[in-house]
Amino acid sequence: MSHTSFTKEGFAAFRENDRPGPIHMLNLVRLRAQAEYPDGRRATGAEAYAAYGRESAPVLERVGGRIVWRGEMEQMLIGPEDEAWDLCFIAEYPSPDAFAQMIKDPQYREAMEHRQAAVADSRLIRMAPKDEGQGFAP
Repeated sequence: MSHTSFTKEGFAAFRENDRPGPIHMLNLVRLRAQAEYPDGRRATGAEAYAAYGRESAPVLERVGGRIVWRGEMEQMLIGPEDEAWDLCFIAEYPSPDAFAQMIKDPQYREAMEHRQAAVADSRLIRMAPKDEGQGFAP
């Protein structure tokens, strides 16, 4: 089963969590080799996702969001060996409401056409940022 967008229930639970302050959203994305646009236009998954990035970047900036970390997956050390991610990044938003504003923005909704065409599977994980420091304990 692939996951390419959130459910109504998932978004409602997101909105109910009203912890103040910034949130981090861990994005793990697997791209299709060929994008699947409803109108049949042709592009690779990488090209379609790049279009999503270009078109959604102004909205991300407008709501106060930014990319705080990007990395390239090299190897699955613990986990399903067949699970690989083409894109791994963390976006920071000043508040949960800022993320919700982005999702509802008309310009962002237009950009989502490219994301939906590009993505074969994904994970979007909300996280509370913690201070950097020593050790792994909470």
